[in-house]
Amino acid sequence: FNPTSPDSTMKTSAIVALTLVASAQGFAPASQGRAGSQLSESLFDKVFGMDLFEPVKDQNNYGARAKKNLKVGTIKDGSSYVPAGLSAKQYAELRAKEAKKKQENYERNVKKAGVYENYTEFYKKRGTDTAQAWKKDINLGHRMAKVSRCYAACSSFIWFTLLERLSSRMRLYQ
Repeated sequence: FNPTSPDSTMKTSAIVALTLVASAQGFAPASQGRAGSQLSESLFDKVFGMDLFEPVKDQNNYGARAKKNLKVGTIKDGSSYVPAGLSAKQYAELRAKEAKKKQENYERNVKKAGVYENYTEFYKKRGTDTAQAWKKDINLGHRMAKVSRCYAACSSFIWFTLLERLSSRMRLYQ
């Protein structure tokens, strides 16, 4: 360590300067800021405290679609899109038929809302609580889907191929 070297003199000067600045700031009065610029709550609190469902509390509940004014638009001959091969009247009838089918399907599903199977009863029914015979079953205790048509004469390969192709017609077997 050489106290006369330029490096050590610079280090000592920097330390002394920092010490003087720190001690001077300790005696300076704290800044008060501008009066009246403080918010009662932060922007984050305001945004995340909003209740977006305030106007209609049940607008997002299952089945609330029936209360909304949802309808299929009208087809105007000459100004609306009509697929090739159909007249405007035929296309309007087709859209009305699809909308009716969609509404009936929705109503059918709303009726099933909130209906749950008891988990314990499911396990008792398949025998999980008493034995492990379900583990040897071909479907491992799961309920199989049942197709609306009978394909009993088909081989198992064709059976499963048909099940995949007809998945839109499948119903849950209970």
